[in-house]
Order: sequence, then C-alpha cells, then structure tokens
Amino acid sequence: MKGILLAGGRGTRLYPLTKSTSKQLLPVYDKPMIYYPLSTLMLFGIREILVISTPHDLPHIKHLLGSGAQFGLSLSYAIQEQPEGIAQALVIGANFIGTDNVCLILGDNIFYMGEQYHQFLSAVHRDEGSKATIFAYHVSNPQRFGVIEFNEHLEAISIEEKPQNPKSNFVSVGLYFYPSDVVAKARTLKKSARGEYEITDLNNLYLQEQRLNVVPMRRGNAWLDAGTPDSLMDSSIFVQIIEKRQGLKIACLEEIAYYQGFISREQLQHLTQELSAGAYKDYLQKVLDDAHEIY
Repeated sequence: MKGILLAGGRGTRLYPLTKSTSKQLLPVYDKPMIYYPLSTLMLFGIREILVISTPHDLPHIKHLLGSGAQFGLSLSYAIQEQPEGIAQALVIGANFIGTDNVCLILGDNIFYMGEQYHQFLSAVHRDEGSKATIFAYHVSNPQRFGVIEFNEHLEAISIEEKPQNPKSNFVSVGLYFYPSDVVAKARTLKKSARGEYEITDLNNLYLQEQRLNVVPMRRGNAWLDAGTPDSLMDSSIFVQIIEKRQGLKIACLEEIAYYQGFISREQLQHLTQELSAGAYKDYLQKVLDDAHEIY
C-alpha cells in the first residue's frame, strides 16, 4: 500500500500564522505539524509516500523531509496548484498510485490511537483491496465535518458533508484507505457548490456499492484537526500532557522508523549523533539505551 499526505491549502483559518509559511510546518508542541500525519502512515507500515502541497510551500516541506531515506521511507512530491478539495489529491497522485491500494491522510490531522491501534490495523488489512475503510469520531460540533449516520447494527447508511442538521455526532476523520479503483472513481466527481471535489462524494460512491467499511474510534483515542488557532493550541497542549506524563514521544519519526524495522539500530545511532544537543537528542539516546520496545 502507498500513502498520500495532502499538505496543501492556504491555511486561511490560521492567518497571519500562515502568511509566510505552510500550516503543516507550524509547531505542534515540539515537532512540525506534518510529523504527525507522516507518523500515522508509518505506523500503518506505509513507506512509499507522495507529499502534495502548494507551489510556495512544497520546497520548504521538501527541505524538512528530504527523500525520507533517513526514516527508511521513499518520499516523492507533487504540486496542488489550487486547493480544489481533498479528493483532488487522488487525481494528482494517479501516476504515483498506479495499480496499488492507497491511504490518503490530511496534513493537519493528528491521531493518538492508543490501544485500539492494532484493531484499526486489522480492519484495514481485512478489507484491503476490496473495500474502502474510513474512521468515525464522536464530536460535539459535527456541522463542521462529514457526518456519518449509522443503523442499529453500527453500519454506516449515509454520509453528509457539513449538514445544518446532523443525523449523528460521528464524523469522518482525515484518514482514508482505498482500493486501487479509487483514481477512476475520483475522476468521475463533479465540483460541489463550494467549488471542491468532495471526499464525502467519493466515500458515498463506495457506500452505494456496499464497499465502505466505517470504523468508529472509541473513547481513549484522540483525533485533532489542527487547522484553527484554538485546535492548534489544543493539539500542542494534548501532545505536551501525554509526553510529559508518559515520558514517551508522539510522532517521533526516528523512533517509529526504528521500531517498525524501517531503519537499523546503527542508522538510529547515526541519526542521533548528527543532532545538536537538546531534549530531542536526549530522547533518542534513551530509545537506544532501552533494552526493549515500549510502544
């Protein structure tokens, strides 16, 4: 499976923070925002990833992440000239996807999956290649998102984009797994009244074919959309609390690459030695010193 990380958009909700830089390069506590969605792809075992961003922001993101080889990844890059919807990323990435299955993640979405992570992994693998898999999260303000309606058997029966009268408090999060026919479906989409190729319209195509698996995220998991000043601050505070309480980092790419087997111990040692003195280097040294994985 390949991955697409959509780090586009104008970041207008975060102005003036985004006047001179991409929102995906803004800090979420101690790491750039883009580290968090990238770490999610890595946790799902995805190593071949296309990063899509604006003409202005892409060089800065490429400067940060490079080829990805230091994390055992293969990163490539593409430009989204105009922000015309999430589903547009699948058309931009058509040649990259080819005949493979693909995971699409949004660059301002932060996930903390906790103990349910392995269940999510199993759900994705169970239907990989045949069904699309998306995730639902319970929120207090569903009007801002794609709202998912379930029947009494917890089966999704409708998805509605930003409804005035939501049918539930469960919304679709910015993490989508698709079989290889997704490019053909994305190309059939028409722009909505908002002038965008809506990801909800794409998901509804799979729902109509009874090929959409919707996995509810339970209590104890966290999903944050860091696209507004309040949610950006909330995300930083959340990460700070978890990291200080546990003494373990969220979205430490070097650590994840090591525990996923993407890089060797020797490679992790080299990455650690190259860092300047500081808390991040101290943490990676602690990872090296630990005799076993605590993940």
